[in-house]
Amino acid sequence: MKKLSFALLPTVLTAGPALAHVDPATHGSLAAGMTHPLMGADHLAAMVCVGLWAAVMGGRSMLALPAAFVAAMAVGFGLALFGSALPLVEPAILASIMALGVLVALSVRLSAVAGAALVAGFGLFHGFAHGAELGGAGALGFLGGFVAATAALHLAGVGLGLVLTRVAPGLALRTAGAGVAAFGALLAVAG
Repeated sequence: MKKLSFALLPTVLTAGPALAHVDPATHGSLAAGMTHPLMGADHLAAMVCVGLWAAVMGGRSMLALPAAFVAAMAVGFGLALFGSALPLVEPAILASIMALGVLVALSVRLSAVAGAALVAGFGLFHGFAHGAELGGAGALGFLGGFVAATAALHLAGVGLGLVLTRVAPGLALRTAGAGVAAFGALLAVAG
């Protein structure tokens, strides 16, 4: 054990700080924004699950749900930038993960308008969290980055949902939704 500890000493002494997100000063605001939703498991799970639920609902919902989430996310970002208060941001993000997972697991189908309104509520909180974590990034570049990444995650979720529907109709998507809901519950308990 001593040999292993001694061998790791140079690594420990030269290690830099662990950053949860890309440094905008080094990589630019756009890159910081693009990686922000990808590096936060809570955001990643919710955003892919919006796409999964859109695939469950089908039709116009496959565009309406992602568009509503992204639009509301941009509004939430703006609220954070202008110093508005939004209570319970982190609990709402965790609730979004669990709720979206349950909606997919139960194959809940709402009208495109109702589904879009629901995910827009979730998007508002996710966007506010992004704005609160802007740091030294430029607002427009950061916004453009996380909007693009979020849209890509929604698209990935829709694609995955369509594939899972063909592979094992019902079962695969329900299992994925239950997994997302369980992950959200785990995050809530751990936090």
